[in-house]
Amino acid sequence: MEIENELNISPVYSPMELDLDEGRRIEVLKAKSQEPIPDPDGWLEEELQRSVLVTTLDAALNWGRQWSCWPMFFGLACCSFEMIAGAALRFDISRFGMEIMRASPRQADLLMVTGTVTWKMAAAVKMIYDQMAEPKWVLAMGSCATSGGPFADSYSVVPGVNRILPVDVYVPGCPPRPESLYYGILMLREKIAKDSIKRS
Repeated sequence: MEIENELNISPVYSPMELDLDEGRRIEVLKAKSQEPIPDPDGWLEEELQRSVLVTTLDAALNWGRQWSCWPMFFGLACCSFEMIAGAALRFDISRFGMEIMRASPRQADLLMVTGTVTWKMAAAVKMIYDQMAEPKWVLAMGSCATSGGPFADSYSVVPGVNRILPVDVYVPGCPPRPESLYYGILMLREKIAKDSIKRS
């Protein structure tokens, strides 16, 4: 009946007209069989596009590293107090996943050097850095750690911790406020996001 309605065919009774009618029906069936069959799983591709996240290994690892950076606190002078304030409840460093300050360099991946580094202390700073596992980062906080500060010309002060180990982020100030430290942490997170497992 469906085919009859499509062709506007009225029922016929002569054998010749019946053969013609049957031929028309066959032609309609042939034409319909040539059309592509609709895919019953078409919804699946749409669902995959909505639900599946495709990423790279670097992006997945760096995302985890950004949110689980464990700092090693190396307080040497007055900037340490601002770092301690930054770790307290008012500023809440745990929003970056850094609430656990590590006492062992083997469990830390971020060395926060806060304050004046003297040549006598430089060997200890270098030894702590060497004991940290890869990947590791260094944040120099305060003008004394970044450039020696007002003591840069002194015989006993290292004119910047970058003279003894590679620094990833500099936080200037004397002393920098906790907000400045957090800005430095955000800069470090951006650097971590661009990192690659292929680095040597």
